[in-house]
Amino acid sequence: MLQLQPPRFLPLPRRRLAGRRRRARPTLALNSKWKLPDVDTDAVRGRVRSWMSLARGAIADAAHAARERAKHKEDPEDGKKKQRKEVAVEEQALVAVPEVTVELRVAQGWLSLDAVVSIEQFARLNGLTGRQVQRIFEALAPEHLHNDARSLVEYSCFRYLSRDNSDFHPNLKELAFQKLVFVTMLAWEDPYNEVDGPLSSLDNYSVLGKLVGEDAFVRIAPAIAGVADASTAHYLFRALVGAEKGLSFDLWTTYLAELLKVHHGRQTHKMGDIFLSDEQVLCIGSSKKRPVLKWEENTAWPGNLTLTDKALYFEAIGLSGTKKPMRLDLTDRNSRVEKAKVGPFGSKLFDSAVSVSSGSTSDEWTLEFVDFSGEMRREVWLAFISEMISVYRFIREYGPGDNDPAIHHVYGAHKGKKRAVSSAANSIARLQSLQFIRRLHEDPAKLVQFSYLSNAPFGDVVLQTLAVKFWGGPLITKVKSANHRSPQWHRSSEDPSSGHAHVYDIDGSVYLRKWMTSPSWASSHSANFWRNSSVKHGVVLSKSLVVADKNLVEKAMINCKEKRKVVERTQATIVAATIEGIPSNIDLFKELMLPFVIMAEKFKKLQRWENPRSTICFLLLVHTVVFRAERTRQAR
Repeated sequence: MLQLQPPRFLPLPRRRLAGRRRRARPTLALNSKWKLPDVDTDAVRGRVRSWMSLARGAIADAAHAARERAKHKEDPEDGKKKQRKEVAVEEQALVAVPEVTVELRVAQGWLSLDAVVSIEQFARLNGLTGRQVQRIFEALAPEHLHNDARSLVEYSCFRYLSRDNSDFHPNLKELAFQKLVFVTMLAWEDPYNEVDGPLSSLDNYSVLGKLVGEDAFVRIAPAIAGVADASTAHYLFRALVGAEKGLSFDLWTTYLAELLKVHHGRQTHKMGDIFLSDEQVLCIGSSKKRPVLKWEENTAWPGNLTLTDKALYFEAIGLSGTKKPMRLDLTDRNSRVEKAKVGPFGSKLFDSAVSVSSGSTSDEWTLEFVDFSGEMRREVWLAFISEMISVYRFIREYGPGDNDPAIHHVYGAHKGKKRAVSSAANSIARLQSLQFIRRLHEDPAKLVQFSYLSNAPFGDVVLQTLAVKFWGGPLITKVKSANHRSPQWHRSSEDPSSGHAHVYDIDGSVYLRKWMTSPSWASSHSANFWRNSSVKHGVVLSKSLVVADKNLVEKAMINCKEKRKVVERTQATIVAATIEGIPSNIDLFKELMLPFVIMAEKFKKLQRWENPRSTICFLLLVHTVVFRAERTRQAR
């Protein structure tokens, strides 16, 4: 019986169609004599590393959300718990409206409900009514500010905040005060009522669903001790908000709650016998899942790392328990910290370590921060250590010496060093809080004040204003000079680089000329800033709180921020051209080489005698130059 086989379909032979030419292979890459420019591998590697960190963070967030969803599915009571939590949040967001005494109608419109609540509640904290605060403000402020609602909100808030001189405001522990500050930021952002008319209802006033903008946060948050610094407030807001449109009340209270936990942990932690008694613990890096490794001669030792306000301590963990802790001083003049790579047998495989030195090679540590969750653990600790090194560098450069007798001639100057160290400790606490609530949407190096300003454009002038803030104060006595004449105390409007001018803060505090040992005081941009640093309009309540105007640090940060934007745009352009614009770089290189190419072509034409007259003239010129040079050499 015959079996039919299915036909086989063989591929047809490829034939060249008539009239169609084969596409020529590109020969530019083979025959071109142009070479690619050198690419900055460090910049490319840094950008890729930042992308990988963000990707790890996104994956970790997704995994955490998946675990939470799975947990919710397993728990049948989760729906009720979530509902109770939402009710609790709504109750927390309710704001008690006091009796309204302030005049709601001003020249520019009607006061908003946020402004009324803020003014009245801060007036009660000051022991006054809203109307009394309004009258006092009109008596103190210039005439053009009498009807400015935003300035009135600032005055009622700053008047109460000026009564506290602590490093961390004690009222932040109370939810009512946290709520009042949030309402004040809303009032500053929108002090007038959208509807042209009086407030219709004051019942059930809630801040739930309202968002605070960046400008309001930057203006109000640094005024509260410990919450933010004027020099890093912009980056702190962006780190908190991320891709969201603004700062919500829930996120604001979450941040403050974590910040309170950090400060409470510092106060309750006891140093014990292994640390110096005059040091304060700032951060402890110890975890069984994510240990800190100290590399010594290609060997990694796990242990506990502790950062204090003066040093680093490492307790190695061995088979018999923890060993005696080692100490690395961070106050030394030659202390430094930088990123490092580690690996077995010196292979440098893992880019997750830092190298910390205290001035000599024997006091150099290499610490690896194991991180599998994308929390930028190495970058955070690098910012911690760099901040402490930077603050002591700032104290040496801008502060008076410990044995300087002039400290006792300026009231409060002996506390300047402590104020600077406390400011750095607060920066580290804020960065810890952001790490714990997983809100590190910015580079950690931009969130610590002294480390950031040490590398920022115009940062030296901002550091000068911080020095005036920390060490400046009322003059107690005028020291007699060598010829027994009283020196002339000049106002800050004079040029401090002239050699005889002292610097005054906006409240009249004096920063002595003999303390200006930093070379940055002699720069032109420093002289221009201090020449125009006086407050022209506004109400000065303290050196840090000025109504309707800015203090010295805020004024210096305006210039620093503008110059920083220019630098960031330039760096972004360079990185984009390096990574994506290699063809553009080749074209640019060709344009730069074009004059030399034309010159080479001219020489070839002279060599080939295409234009005999030009060749003869060129040879005569060359022989004349050679002859004159030889005659000059023989004459010598």
